[in-house]
Amino acid sequence: MRKLHWGVLGVAKIATVKVIPAMQRGEFTEITAIASRQADRAEAAALELGIPKAYGSYEDMLADPEIDAVYIPLPNHMHVSWSTRAAEAGKHVLCEKPIGMNVRETLELIAARDRTGVTIGEAFMVQVHPQWERAVALVREGRIGTLRSIVGTFGYFNAKPENIRNIREFGGGALMDIGCYPIKTSRMIFGEEPRRVSATMDRHSAMGTDTKGTDILTSAILEYPSGQCVFTCSTQIVPNQSVQIFGTAGRIDFEIPFNAVPGRVSKIRIDDGSDITGAAIQVEEFAPCDQYTLQGDRFSRAVLEHTPPPVPLEDSLRNMAAIDAIVRAAETGRWEEPRYE
Repeated sequence: MRKLHWGVLGVAKIATVKVIPAMQRGEFTEITAIASRQADRAEAAALELGIPKAYGSYEDMLADPEIDAVYIPLPNHMHVSWSTRAAEAGKHVLCEKPIGMNVRETLELIAARDRTGVTIGEAFMVQVHPQWERAVALVREGRIGTLRSIVGTFGYFNAKPENIRNIREFGGGALMDIGCYPIKTSRMIFGEEPRRVSATMDRHSAMGTDTKGTDILTSAILEYPSGQCVFTCSTQIVPNQSVQIFGTAGRIDFEIPFNAVPGRVSKIRIDDGSDITGAAIQVEEFAPCDQYTLQGDRFSRAVLEHTPPPVPLEDSLRNMAAIDAIVRAAETGRWEEPRYE
């Protein structure tokens, strides 16, 4: 069985702690190289993770003819530039979310993909988790009646000025880092695109000039043709995540919607609303899995079988358009429509 040979562009924590170990367990993935701008960091990561090759520059790794695809966990403001360079080097690309800083950048990356002919996808691992696939199926088959509303929260506490999540120029802030998840998953569940959005933001202004303006609390309403999504995200709140999906005849909620724990059973609850104490709730369980393993294998199979990746750039463009619209709505105080160009 052929495996796709992967290189990892950077030694970010999400890569070394979560994604690389998960992909190393994949059926169609093989991590063969890792790169850092500091050779000693690349070598240390390669030694710890059992990766055969370590490179002291991104350019050197992209020049390796034995690498088929590249996983990019770099800061948000570097996503499009390095995805483009990888594509121009003939590598397929799986890039962390959000795919870029705005719609304009996303369109540039789509052009690079079309020009080079490689596969490029966004790393929204929730797309392939069985609990989300099941939730979509339940809604489509009418298990909760007509879908009307989705309510979500996602937050954690990080007040460190030097952290990239708190640097606006690096694409930091709650909306870009974690608010993209409620947007993505509500689009998945509705199977539609928001017509317009409304939003409010609490921006940080007390952590120094490098972080001034980073949103630490954002709440938004997404108006879909069939209903609404309301969500709040924050980088300075008690750690939490929740999603509830409401229909005319029932609701679905998740035990852990976004960061499902590898090796642990995942659960969703389906409630027909007949008993306010929850006695009518039915629980569905999903066998332990790692959504990063599934993501790597799904992307690798897409490349090997010449099919679209789990999250193609056209989907990324629509998610980024919603993000841009939320930023505008928070600034103008008006409803804003997503723009795709």
